[in-house]
Amino acid sequence: MSQSPAKIVLHIVYSTKNREPVLTKNVRSDLYGYTIGVLDSIDCVTLAINGTEDHVHALVLMSRTISPAKMVEDMKRGYSRWLKERNEISKHFAWQGGYGAFSVSESQVSKVIEYVNGQEEHHRLISFQDELRLMLKKHRIEFDERYLWS
Repeated sequence: MSQSPAKIVLHIVYSTKNREPVLTKNVRSDLYGYTIGVLDSIDCVTLAINGTEDHVHALVLMSRTISPAKMVEDMKRGYSRWLKERNEISKHFAWQGGYGAFSVSESQVSKVIEYVNGQEEHHRLISFQDELRLMLKKHRIEFDERYLWS
């Protein structure tokens, strides 16, 4: 087989360090636009991106030539540098060290897009920490609470 066809859709979730609520609406608007540009530059397609003051959700059609870890690193690093250069946020701003990555089947993409787009309303009912715990359990991912929030 000379081709390498692939369709990998990931739901990525990551938060600010210590879940600091620093992503104001204005900052988030810039963040999403910037992140879409970063993903475009590495041949990934943003299907949805949204979040709240302390975390981001992105549904991404992955390039078959990049790992999830490298993609998230590019997403977080570039935006942090850009924000600090513009003095939009504290020079001490940082993202949480880790991230969540969840595979999404084609049949569920529209539901996950709706979920990502409804983040502000969703988080009136549930905290980010409880949301992430539920996602990990739903996907049967084992985790150690001691290391989940660093």
